[in-house]
Amino acid sequence: MKAVIMAGGFGTRLRPLTMNIPKPMVPVMNKPMMHHIVDLLRNHGINEIVTTLFFQPETIINYFGDGSKFDVKMTHIEATEDYGTAGSVKNAQQYLDERFVLISGDVLTDIDITAAVKFHKEKKSLVTIVLTHVMNPLQFGIVIIDDDNRIVRFLEKPSWGEVFSDTINTGIYIVEPEILDMMQPKEEYDWSNDIFPQLLREKKALFGYVADGYWRDIGNLNEYQEAHLDALRGDVKVPYLKSPGGVIYGKDTVIQTDEKNLHGSIILGDNIQIHKEVRLSNVVIGNNSVVENGAVIANSVLWDNTYVGPGAQISSSVVGSKSSVGEAAVIDDNVFISDECKIGKRARLFSNIKLWPNKEVEDGASLSRSLVQEDKWLRELFADARITGISNVEMNPEFGAKLGTAYGLFVGPGKLVATSRDSDNVSRMINRALICGLVSAGVTVNDLRSTPIPMVRHALSAGKEVGGFHVRKSPFDKNLTDIIFFDGDGRDLPSKKTKKIDRLFFGEDVHRPSHTKVGNIYFPERVTESYQQRFQEHIDYDLINQAKFRIVVDYSNGSSATIFPNILGRMKMQVVSLNAYLDPERLTRDKSEFDYALTQVSHIVTSLKYDAGFMIDAGGEKIFVVDESGVAFDAERLLILVAKLYLMTHPNAKKIAVPITTPNIIFDIAKEHGAEVYLTKNSHLAMMEAAHEQAVQFVGGTKGGFIFPDFLFATDAMFAVTKILEMMTKASIHFGELNKQIPEHHILKRNIKCAWEAKGRVMRNLMKDSERFSRELVDGVKIHIDDAPTTVLLIPDKERPLFHVNIESPEKNRCQQLLEEYEQKIIEWRDGNLDS
Repeated sequence: MKAVIMAGGFGTRLRPLTMNIPKPMVPVMNKPMMHHIVDLLRNHGINEIVTTLFFQPETIINYFGDGSKFDVKMTHIEATEDYGTAGSVKNAQQYLDERFVLISGDVLTDIDITAAVKFHKEKKSLVTIVLTHVMNPLQFGIVIIDDDNRIVRFLEKPSWGEVFSDTINTGIYIVEPEILDMMQPKEEYDWSNDIFPQLLREKKALFGYVADGYWRDIGNLNEYQEAHLDALRGDVKVPYLKSPGGVIYGKDTVIQTDEKNLHGSIILGDNIQIHKEVRLSNVVIGNNSVVENGAVIANSVLWDNTYVGPGAQISSSVVGSKSSVGEAAVIDDNVFISDECKIGKRARLFSNIKLWPNKEVEDGASLSRSLVQEDKWLRELFADARITGISNVEMNPEFGAKLGTAYGLFVGPGKLVATSRDSDNVSRMINRALICGLVSAGVTVNDLRSTPIPMVRHALSAGKEVGGFHVRKSPFDKNLTDIIFFDGDGRDLPSKKTKKIDRLFFGEDVHRPSHTKVGNIYFPERVTESYQQRFQEHIDYDLINQAKFRIVVDYSNGSSATIFPNILGRMKMQVVSLNAYLDPERLTRDKSEFDYALTQVSHIVTSLKYDAGFMIDAGGEKIFVVDESGVAFDAERLLILVAKLYLMTHPNAKKIAVPITTPNIIFDIAKEHGAEVYLTKNSHLAMMEAAHEQAVQFVGGTKGGFIFPDFLFATDAMFAVTKILEMMTKASIHFGELNKQIPEHHILKRNIKCAWEAKGRVMRNLMKDSERFSRELVDGVKIHIDDAPTTVLLIPDKERPLFHVNIESPEKNRCQQLLEEYEQKIIEWRDGNLDS
């Protein structure tokens, strides 16, 4: 006899395991499903097999070839279109000139094919459908037969009200070749919907054979797991598993763990390393895999070329080919990890999630949702008070709603929070998703809609809301979206609070209030008026009017364009406005776009002989400045100039705050004006904390942000521009003149790659190596070399696996020498080649 194996399915419900292979090639007990079918057919004397292929046919053809390795003859028919379960067989008609068995390539069964064929012959049937009994027939086609086993009715995918029997269609048919003449070539036909109903109408010989034995349609991920457990228990006859219990392993496999650590049935492929103290219970592990000391694996399937680190735990899950599970990582129940994924050390994957191919979960991360399009999952949600993710991939509505719920549970039902965003469509979507989560947690929302960040902080400082957030397109990468969280006073949410939100997000126990306690949404109208009134109270408009400034302002298409023109309009100055309209497509500028925009500002300033040019970032927090000669200042030089300007015009100022990364000339400037310098970490949160320090009257940042605590505790680009104009008027000086008065040192910077796990070793060695020098430990290590004003600053990046090295010296050669020296030291400490 001949047989046809239908092997054209996509395996959609088995994703992510079928992302790289067709469903019939998914391994069961370390063999592709279809391999088991070929074995079954051969064992029943069927040695001529035709396969009908559609999705990824080359994978099946490459594995089986002409069938000679399996003691059968195989012919493969590739279809260019999906012609249905019956139409695909019609296209193989030239090879089917006699009775044949038709079977799916994605079932696990030991049904007696010989007995079914015998029944078919006895009944002189045109088609015999092999039937079986199941406990839950809802997902299958029910078949009703009479006393003579003639089929009288079909019910495809019935409801419970239509379940008149527990006898279902296994998808195994014995077919006479003339049945194929009922179909036209290259047209779509389905056995259950087209051919069998026609045979019933025409009262042709259509019989059902109720088979004993095991049968399971591996149609979804849970069925895949159950099929393995059935095989390990011995419920299905698998040739090399004669009876349940014990260990079966292939060639070159080494088992070092004690026998007492092995329980149930264990199937190990070839060339596997099972190290000491490993505990295994009912597992299947594919070829060329390694399980390190102390790992625990139970009720799980690991495909070929997998790696399980020391002390890792895997329970009732599936790990795809070439994937690795790091040291002490924990994989909870029903986790499905596709090919070439990397699970970091001490990571935790919670139950019922899926990882698509090539995903990475970082060391120490907790993952409670599936990774589909995003490349990796980080250890923590927050970087300071910010969460950043790929727009509409990581930052999607489901994520937003879940995060909003976690934040709502954190603040508590009945509380009021403020929300805002920029004009980007993704920001609008995520803002609304967050709001959905918030109100479901019983929190009421004041939605400020498209509003600059400083205005949100100002609104929060009034004290009505317990916190809030702002959603924006990343100013650094147009593919990313940021969510920035604020505390009740408008400052960035501190880490002790972000960690609580982090725990709620990853937790499983979400307790929402009753439907009567769902929160409400309001849209406040007077936020802008309140902000402008406070603005006017802290700026001397009359003084600025005396200067009759002529300036250029580039709004970067951000929401400041809806506020600042009205404020500038109250002063007697000429303003050329650029990009003064909202455009969500232009909120992010890459380096070339930023440089071009700043060059445009410079050209206009010099062409019109204006006094200065200002670029405001899209979020309304930072400024970039061009002087009257068209010279654009980098952020560190701008900080020096603005700090100097502030001390010149505020003689009573006794204390200013700047980040540790500020050029050393700041100390000379402060000393000249009798002020003290308070050093902070190089972050906006640290700057805001410094603004609350007693006697600190000015806080400058090295990224274009400035805080004037009398007005607001956070950076505000609109206020900074206006305050600078006020100070320029008071000091009767322009930026170009001021810049010439202040000397510059040579500064060299470099980023050096350093894995997360090596950062501690580098810092330990750095601390030991720098003991002989004066140093500051505000953020990283700042080393004062000798007596000269030469410093080395080394800071481990908190978001990326690298170190920042900043060298400053009056001598250029000394700068270069120290940069090379400390780069080499970091590399040697990182690689463990040098231990101080």
